[in-house]
Amino acid sequence: MDEIFDKNLSKLERATLGGGCFWCLEAVYQQIEGVKTVVSGYAGGAIANPSYEAVCSGNTGHAEIVDIEFDPQIISFRDLLEVFFVIHDPTTLNYQGNDHGTQYRSVIFAHSAEQVKIAHEVVRELEDSKTYRDSVVTQIDVAPIIYPAEDYHQNYFQQHPNQGYCAFVVAPKLEKFRAKFNSLIAPKYQ
Repeated sequence: MDEIFDKNLSKLERATLGGGCFWCLEAVYQQIEGVKTVVSGYAGGAIANPSYEAVCSGNTGHAEIVDIEFDPQIISFRDLLEVFFVIHDPTTLNYQGNDHGTQYRSVIFAHSAEQVKIAHEVVRELEDSKTYRDSVVTQIDVAPIIYPAEDYHQNYFQQHPNQGYCAFVVAPKLEKFRAKFNSLIAPKYQ
């Protein structure tokens, strides 16, 4: 009986995405049905355990990312990418709004060959459909070591919705997501 039960349990997967400030992505992905955890962090750089200040200097090579744990039986990796390509500008190299530097690059850090394949398919579809006026510059790389950001960065929008950056940058991205992807929003956020 235990064997049958174990076979029916979903196995969680990970998606690691960078598209500007991690506060924006974190606020969106936390509201998606099937997403279990979202951790803001750093990935893709040259030093171990970087600090926010070091990453912001632009000298470490890390991107600000969100590391997402999700149930693929509820939400697919492709769906997560479709949200990703709406809530940030994938056509600007190292630039999102007022945020400039390699730490704000558009990047997908894949955790499997299947994720690499899906990421390339989605980018190709965006290019073929001419969704954007300019070419998509999103990097697709194999997931490196991921370092969680400092505790004060976690759940930032939930804790500071009236802070200036949250009110004027994060909130509009969250509203854009909610308007376009209403069917993906978890019931507790409806």
